[in-house]
Amino acid sequence: MKYIDLRSDTVTKPSRAMLEAMMKAEVGDDVFGEDPTVNNLQERIAIMFGKEAALFVPSGTMGNEVSIKVHTQPGDEIVVEQDSHIFVYETAAPSLLSGVQMKPIAGEHGMITVEQLKRAIRPKAYYMPPTKLICIENTHGRSGGTVFSIDEMKRIADFARAEKIKVHLDGARLWNASVASGVSLNEYARHVDSLSVCFSKGLGAPVGSIIVSDREFIEHARKYRKVFGGGMRQAGILAAAAHYALDHNVERLKEDHQKARVFAEQIARVKQFEINLNDVQSNMAIADIKGTGKSQVEVLTLLKSKAILLTPERESSIRAVMHLDVSMDEVKQAATTLQSLFS
Repeated sequence: MKYIDLRSDTVTKPSRAMLEAMMKAEVGDDVFGEDPTVNNLQERIAIMFGKEAALFVPSGTMGNEVSIKVHTQPGDEIVVEQDSHIFVYETAAPSLLSGVQMKPIAGEHGMITVEQLKRAIRPKAYYMPPTKLICIENTHGRSGGTVFSIDEMKRIADFARAEKIKVHLDGARLWNASVASGVSLNEYARHVDSLSVCFSKGLGAPVGSIIVSDREFIEHARKYRKVFGGGMRQAGILAAAAHYALDHNVERLKEDHQKARVFAEQIARVKQFEINLNDVQSNMAIADIKGTGKSQVEVLTLLKSKAILLTPERESSIRAVMHLDVSMDEVKQAATTLQSLFS
């Protein structure tokens, strides 16, 4: 059975052209800093984001956790949005790896505000953990790929600098945010001290993320990448996939955004579903299924029996994520099948 797989944009597989680029990659030992394809990728990304340096890492989680480690000391506190990837999906790694406490605050559509941060920042008392880092996520996965406002990012940056607090951006899908909003990657990066972006989601590479910041930060990050077990050897094979993705798969993200819009508008016609079309801003669509009277497991199992794969989200919703390995026709087919099951 051939499935229409809308579980995540991480399920994509390298195209033949990407595999050929990987096979032809010039490689060396990256732990020694001698892999030319990795070095070129790091230089390319640093220029693209207007920062001094970058560091290739195996995953987005490692990118976030290495950044948190560099920014903090054990006993510090970091502020996170309560549905952020760092807080929900990284297995409490900030506390385990960096010895820091996380303070979650509830954002609206994944976006936190300066007013919330002012209330969240700890008073400067010796018996309280000092707030050292603010983490934001763009796009916000658990909110359905919503785009973090650049104006609010600017306000947060100004506030954080005044308070001598660092800002890290989990930009796993920042490519999507930039394509959707028209805001340049450079402009997003200008308002944070560090950021991580993924190649293995919408861009279709099989493995890899990258951390971007100033040169001193990246040198510390290189140390902690090794400490966390992320030193890679002939990693140019993977970096070549990232290069190919940057050359061919960024602008096409708008196609995934169009697929999400078509899917969302079609299933919004199902009375038992509740979907906020204003939240469909990039390549995801989330629908609340309480009206069906069925559990998430029941709905997802029923869809799977019809060769459609989605994932659960929060307590009573399901999520569909568009990507380069699913066509518009397949997206329409999935939506039509879903309509027929619940109309």
